[in-house]
Amino acid sequence: MKGAASAKKTASVKKTASVKKTASVKGAASEKETVAKKAASATKAASKTSAAKKASKGAALKKAPAAKKVAVAPKKATARLKGTAPAKAVVHPPGDESPTALVRRARRINRELAEVFPYAHPELDFENPFQLVVATVLSAQTTDLRVNQTTPSLFAKYPTPEDLAAANPEEVEEILRPCGFFRAKTKSVIGLSKALVEDFGGEVPGRLEDLVKLPGVGRKTAFVVLGNAFGRPGITVDTHFQRLVRRWRWTGETDPDKIEAAIGALFPKSDWTDLSHHVIWHGRRICHARKPACGACPIAPLCPAYGQGETDPEKAKKLLKYEKGGFPGQRLKPPQAYLDAGGKPAPPLGAG
Repeated sequence: MKGAASAKKTASVKKTASVKKTASVKGAASEKETVAKKAASATKAASKTSAAKKASKGAALKKAPAAKKVAVAPKKATARLKGTAPAKAVVHPPGDESPTALVRRARRINRELAEVFPYAHPELDFENPFQLVVATVLSAQTTDLRVNQTTPSLFAKYPTPEDLAAANPEEVEEILRPCGFFRAKTKSVIGLSKALVEDFGGEVPGRLEDLVKLPGVGRKTAFVVLGNAFGRPGITVDTHFQRLVRRWRWTGETDPDKIEAAIGALFPKSDWTDLSHHVIWHGRRICHARKPACGACPIAPLCPAYGQGETDPEKAKKLLKYEKGGFPGQRLKPPQAYLDAGGKPAPPLGAG
């Protein structure tokens, strides 16, 4: 009985061990199969991801535009005015320029222009404040040259505010016809002359708030008169000034009054009048509206718009105007300093 029980127990133990071993083998095989499947799945996914990345990269290469050529400006562009080949330096747009960096760059531009145009002056001929305020009103929608060619006849016949206030409008219109918009301008100059006689004793006032009350006189005209006839600082925001300060990214404003305020904050008040002359002169002679002479620009390294115009030095020289290009200036009677610098007086009306 004991032997039979022992045999049964032994057989049972062997059977249990065999079952466990079999289950263990099957489990291991199953685990290996699972691992293999996961590995195959991972390999397949990686293959798909790699293919997708290659396709995406290929599409990106096809869609990516050709890299733009970086505009290059000379380190000291004044050399180009003398015909020498300057060294080159990459110009970086000041898109992330700090307020302090902007002030420094703006003031440096003004200093550079002062070296190029040390004789900059108002380009309207005048001998007294009355002549200047009238000439400035007449300069709207025409050139200073045409005004300078017209005012000698006007002031010869009407030398004082009292004379012009009492003038026959038709006779004044005939004199002012070459300036364009002569009827409206006649009304303005006669009206401001009457206001000077009636409200200011025949004298041009030296205050902004008084000047802007005169017919045809706005802030721009008032600052021209204050800065050049009375020596009181002012910023003249004409079309050239507006164009250049935006081109140089001094401001993004488009309203003249806001431009005046924005630029005034960049410079000390004592610089305002000369700054206006420097910017306007540069706009008339070099930095033209349609085709700037970038290759002959003295401030090219400081200009974020470098490359908008002609960059070849020799071709750019041909775009220069007035004394820089050997042509007559806008005044019939310019200051001696301008003549000494090689500037030429403009011809009188009808002389060519």
